[in-house]
Amino acid sequence: MTKSFVKFYILAAAVALVAACGTPKNIAYLQDVSNEMDITTAPTTPIRLQPMDQISVVVNGLDPQVSAMFNLPYFSRRMGESMSLTSGGNVGSMTSSQMISGYTVDSEGFIDFPVLGKINLLGKTRAETSEYIKQLLVESKQIKDPVVTVEFMNLGFSVLGEVARPGRYRIDRDEFTLFDAISLAGDMTINAQRENLMVIRDSGTDHEKVYTIDLTQSSTIYTSPAYYIQQGDLIYITPNKKRMRESTVMGNSPLTPSFWLSLVSSITSITTSVLLILSR
Repeated sequence: MTKSFVKFYILAAAVALVAACGTPKNIAYLQDVSNEMDITTAPTTPIRLQPMDQISVVVNGLDPQVSAMFNLPYFSRRMGESMSLTSGGNVGSMTSSQMISGYTVDSEGFIDFPVLGKINLLGKTRAETSEYIKQLLVESKQIKDPVVTVEFMNLGFSVLGEVARPGRYRIDRDEFTLFDAISLAGDMTINAQRENLMVIRDSGTDHEKVYTIDLTQSSTIYTSPAYYIQQGDLIYITPNKKRMRESTVMGNSPLTPSFWLSLVSSITSITTSVLLILSR
C-alpha cells in the first residue's frame, strides 16, 4: 500500500506540473490561416454621414477671395492665449495652432453652407459629399473649377474590456477595420476571450445590433459586417474564465498559476514526507 501511495503522489505531481506548464490554444489570432491562403472579405462598408456628425469643408479655386466666401473661419489656439478667430484661407497654410471650424449635421441631415444655404448630406460618404458640394458650387456659377476637401471631425468608437488601453478613439480614415481598432487600444491582454469579441452598433432609432466575432477564425472576421468600424461602434473584449475567477474573493482558482504552484508544492511536501517515513 505504501508503494502505491508513493506512486500516486509522484503521478499527481507530474500531472500538476504538466497542467501548470500547458499552453492555451485560444491565444493566437487567425489560427485557420495558412501560407498563401486566399481570404474573402466582406464588401467595404463606407462611413456615411449621420445626424450629429461633424465635418470640415474647405473650398479652393483660382480666385482665393471668391473661395473664402465658402469657407468657415479658423480657430487659432496658442498656449497661454485665449481662443480667437482668424479669416479663411488655403488649408495648406494652416499651422499646428490652427483648427478649422466645422459643420454639424442636424437631425434631418442638413448643414447650413455659406451662400448655398441648407444642403442635405444625410447618408453620403466623404467622397459623395465633396462631389455634391462641388456640383452645387458649379451650378451656382459663383466659382469655376472648385476643389472641395471634406474631412470627418468627430467620428469615433469605444473599446472596453480586456485591452491594454480601454477608451474612445478617433476614426481617422475611410475603411477603418476591426484590427485597426484593436491596435489603437494596445491589443488584447492575455486574459481576453478571443472567441467572443462583440461589436455593438447603432442600427437606427432605439435599436442596437450586436455582432459576435471569433478572432481565432478568419472566416468569422473578414466576412462580418462589423469588420469595418462605423462611427459610434462599441467594441467589447470579453474576459476569459481565468480573469473572471481572479476577480472573486477566492481568486486562487484552478486556472491561475498560483493555484498550481501551491498544489505542486503541497504534493512535493507530502511525497517527501512519505519517502522519509518509508526509508526508516
